[in-house]
Amino acid sequence: MNLDKLMPDLHARMTAIRRDLHAHPEMAFKEQRTSGLVAEWLVALGIETHRGIAGTGVVGKLSFGSGQGRTIGLRTDMDALLLGELNTFAHRSVNPGCMHACGHDGHTAMLLGAAEVLAKLRQQDAGQLDGTVYFIFQPAEEHEGGARLMVKEGLFERFPMDAVFGLHNWPGLPVGQIAIISGPVMAGADRFDIVVTGRGGHAAMPHKSTDSIIAATALVQALQTLVSRNTEPLEPAVLSVTRIHAGHTDNVLPEETVLGGTVRAFSAKQQTLMENGMQRICDGIAATYGVRVDMAYNRGYPPTINSEQESALCHEVAAQVMGKDNIRTDLRPSMGAEDFAYLLRERPGCYSWLGNDCTANVAKSDCILHGPYFDFNDEIIPLGIRYWVALVEQSLARR
Repeated sequence: MNLDKLMPDLHARMTAIRRDLHAHPEMAFKEQRTSGLVAEWLVALGIETHRGIAGTGVVGKLSFGSGQGRTIGLRTDMDALLLGELNTFAHRSVNPGCMHACGHDGHTAMLLGAAEVLAKLRQQDAGQLDGTVYFIFQPAEEHEGGARLMVKEGLFERFPMDAVFGLHNWPGLPVGQIAIISGPVMAGADRFDIVVTGRGGHAAMPHKSTDSIIAATALVQALQTLVSRNTEPLEPAVLSVTRIHAGHTDNVLPEETVLGGTVRAFSAKQQTLMENGMQRICDGIAATYGVRVDMAYNRGYPPTINSEQESALCHEVAAQVMGKDNIRTDLRPSMGAEDFAYLLRERPGCYSWLGNDCTANVAKSDCILHGPYFDFNDEIIPLGIRYWVALVEQSLARR
């Protein structure tokens, strides 16, 4: 297949779809319009299409040869963020307070483009490929764990896969480059809520009260020692208290002070150490200040950990598509989190970052993920399509 000949028209059509999706963003588990567009596109290509997985999720199945060879999954995300867009270009969001600020619109368009190429390739295939590729269009990546629900609803039982792959745009990485990291690539993200309960009273008579604010501020300081003094320096971790709420007026010491935040780490072991350490400090603060301290620690997305063999495969494929000099293995893992991790807990795979740089519509300083001015760079759509197609060809090639 002459992909160079097909690409200009395909690029233009996928850009139009991407911008349409950007203009009509949808929140987690509400991606009705988006998933409808995806399903209609797959059906039109003659791809076996399954809807309603994790609510709005869509899975397409495309087999080559006997279909008994290797099976892989290509996953993309479809949801937008609860964020008001500040861009003024023509394809800005028409849904107030909701925008594609993470590039899921572009991810969806790239996988749809790859599906079209692979559907045409199946028609022309002379027996070089054997196996099955699943196109996974996942809802609710942002904070709501759509991948976890897909797994719970039997994704891998219904659609057996030997490996699964993900691709995310990465601002700051030049167009034409891709980052592939073996091992931990994104952190696990846990959340905590802590309630410090003392005895309220008159602010002018603190000796007759038990000050929950004093205890809470001491707690915030003490929690920072878990990273600086209790964590092995070569085992990264972050503990951030991101909110504190207490009191309503200036002459009353409040009964309660409530605080919360996030913990990030690259291993389940480190997550457990952080949780246990936080509980120990909470108990110590309660005893020291004569207050009650109740902590609720909630495990969020697990660490995203790429398997060695699949990372090597992606490295080989990327060298074919972009050239070995454009493969970045020197980037450090991100403390951000990604629910693709739930898929990697079930199957080996690799999650890669594709250079997005910036677009002409957005100032470079504003081109950041989850920012109100973010826009996906349409120039990388052909690279994403070529990468997905080459990955399928390499994975399903007859051995």
